[in-house]
Amino acid sequence: MATVTPVVDDEYLKEIEKARRDLRGVIYSKNCAPIMLRLAWHDAGTYDAKTKTGGPNGSIRNEDELNHSSNNGLKIAVVMCEEVKARHKKITYADLYQLAGVVAVEVTGGPIIDFVPGRKDSLKSPAEGRLPDAKLGVKHLKDIFYRMGLSDKDIVALSGGHTLGRAHLDRSGFEGPWTKEPLKFDNSYFVELLKGESVGLLKLPTDKALMEDPMFCRYVELYAKDEDAFFRDYAASHKKLSELGFTTPPKEAAKSTGILAQSAVGVAVAAAVMILGYFYEVNRRVKA
Repeated sequence: MATVTPVVDDEYLKEIEKARRDLRGVIYSKNCAPIMLRLAWHDAGTYDAKTKTGGPNGSIRNEDELNHSSNNGLKIAVVMCEEVKARHKKITYADLYQLAGVVAVEVTGGPIIDFVPGRKDSLKSPAEGRLPDAKLGVKHLKDIFYRMGLSDKDIVALSGGHTLGRAHLDRSGFEGPWTKEPLKFDNSYFVELLKGESVGLLKLPTDKALMEDPMFCRYVELYAKDEDAFFRDYAASHKKLSELGFTTPPKEAAKSTGILAQSAVGVAVAAAVMILGYFYEVNRRVKA
């Protein structure tokens, strides 16, 4: 299947910033931050560092890949992203899905994540089975994330993204939120892990695994007591995940970094304003 490679020039970078604004609006109006974050993760999380296949290339829009059991329900997010794609046709799906994940974290109170555009589109999907299985434990988590080229710290930091959203019985076989405020990005996932079994809050086998491995547990304890450390490490790990198998030419990276520097203050202000309104709309949540 054909691979689409974007030309990351000034016009492309301007479209990225316009798409960022549109994504804020979609996420705010539809309360869909959790499922947008899940879409970004699942498109990127198929990467295999040895074979250099899979990864954040937009292939999750492929009907065959959407039908993988780990992607149950994600067609909702793909369809919502089409609203933005229709207005910014030049942007690749690969960039759009990863930008959606970045914006989802920002508008729910999480860290600002550096975003570098230029990912190639592909419809070539890997075989099913590359994403984490929530029913398995420590060895499985390490096998999956090490295959991507990620570390123990990345595993724990990214797991903290479960502070957003909830599991749904018809999608994963599990039901319920991980935290008391599933539309707020903070370190409460780790606080709840250390409390043990809390009534009404979800703990999957993969969550419990973080308390069983000494290296994992070390980071859980750090992030539970130091939200700044969690935000710093989460932003770094999210960026790594979103760029697996992606190499940006130096001049393009410099251009995008310049755009980021110019817009960082605006992003922070806009996110802060949206967060205030976002949590008043919890009754209109989209499943994630």
